[in-house]
Amino acid sequence: MSVTTSEIPTLIRTLRHRLGLSQEKFGQKLGVVFQTVNNWENGRTKPTRMALMLIQRHLEQMGDEGKDLLEKYFKQ
Repeated sequence: MSVTTSEIPTLIRTLRHRLGLSQEKFGQKLGVVFQTVNNWENGRTKPTRMALMLIQRHLEQMGDEGKDLLEKYFKQ
């Protein structure tokens, strides 16, 4: 994974908005609470490796809609 700590807030917020989800609903998809998503988006904490893998999987499942984020943040 090549996403950097400074890029995480933008990645999380952009993905969440594309999915049309609140921080609470996005957290439920990833198995975390609202406050965790809020902390990620505000740069206070960063997702665990497992959470980043779930985020990457969501982007892969989005097809063309998530392709640009996948390439930008998870380029191999």
